[in-house]
Amino acid sequence: MSSKPDPIKEMNIVGVGTVVEGKIRSQGNVRIDGKMVGDISASESLAVGINGEVEGNITAKNVMVGGKVRGTINASEKIVFEGKSVVRGDIRATRLIIDEGSIFDGRVSMTEKAPMFEVKH
Repeated sequence: MSSKPDPIKEMNIVGVGTVVEGKIRSQGNVRIDGKMVGDISASESLAVGINGEVEGNITAKNVMVGGKVRGTINASEKIVFEGKSVVRGDIRATRLIIDEGSIFDGRVSMTEKAPMFEVKH
């Protein structure tokens, strides 16, 4: 019996030096290390690497940003802004973690009755 990887759990990657214009919809995980111009929707997690750049709206279960995002971010669970991230746009999440050194310009909407907000030093 050959075991095939579960396509839902596969990682979809936009690599460094690649520019994608349009929309991405994935049942699994997405990682952006290049540039994405357009909206991204992932049923699982979405990561924007330190060299990644997104100009568009993001919707996913969990979102980790190490690079740059210009647009709204909607996460059904958690958003993490890593130390060198630059985010310009409104965000909505149940949990939010902002590492020291990140830049955020926008509004935050927490979607849980007892939201968890954490700033790391």
